[in-house]
Amino acid sequence: MTTLFNKLHHICIVVHDIDKAQAYYESIGIGPWAQYPPLAEYEELEVPSKPGFLSLKYRICNLPNIQIQLCEPGDEPSPQRIHLDSKGEGVFHIGFEVPDADAAEAQAKAQGLPVLMRGRRHNRTGFTYYGSASEAGVTLLTRATNLPGK
Repeated sequence: MTTLFNKLHHICIVVHDIDKAQAYYESIGIGPWAQYPPLAEYEELEVPSKPGFLSLKYRICNLPNIQIQLCEPGDEPSPQRIHLDSKGEGVFHIGFEVPDADAAEAQAKAQGLPVLMRGRRHNRTGFTYYGSASEAGVTLLTRATNLPGK
């Protein structure tokens, strides 16, 4: 069995003020930053609160070896909002690239990882968050951006 967690893609940091956080990173030479594509593009969405999910603001910075994501949760309930309110700013999840989102999710479930949230686009690319924080210290995520098999 291959591991799902061998190709690190990104680290996501929840923050109170995404503009302030981005400005700080830019002031120390980390950038450029871009808006994350609209979250509304996920046709299949299983999250604790759809309004909470859709209120998340993301910015991404693609460094040569990893992507950094900043996430500012809205006031609606979401795991990111709960994390920010209970633990403060910091790493919310670590994302790993997989070739096929559905196959990765099935493998993770078979290994006993509970699904916390998931989303799929029309072409079956997307993400799955796993309920791993109590054991791993952080939420783990798998994501596929290419069509399966490509």
